[in-house]
Amino acid sequence: QVQLEESGGGSVQAGVSLILSCAASGDTHSTYCMEWFRQAPVKEREGVATIDSDGTTSYADSVKGRFTISKDNAKNTLYLQMNSLKPEDTAIYYCAVDTTRLSGYCHVDYYYGMEYWGKGTLVTISS
Repeated sequence: QVQLEESGGGSVQAGVSLILSCAASGDTHSTYCMEWFRQAPVKEREGVATIDSDGTTSYADSVKGRFTISKDNAKNTLYLQMNSLKPEDTAIYYCAVDTTRLSGYCHVDYYYGMEYWGKGTLVTISS
């Protein structure tokens, strides 16, 4: 079992930066694929970024060049650095992990079906 808790969301103006954190606890030693996905009102859920056990990352085209996913294994924490935020980035952001996913499937194209996810943190961007 893995428990996840996101933090760092808030209401900011377009153009600024935010850093989201996701603290993992429980059976974290076997954590393999970690990701951020988001859910905006009246939009489909979207995979934002993934990072696998060797640090390989992937990003949605909508955030590429603006967002950076990273992790601190010693702190069991996942991060999402979000720069140049836009109103269309407004959403609830969730972190998720999967301990069984093969490396080829730790990618935003396969963001769905992760084993564990947190309750989310709301990010609101005003123009």
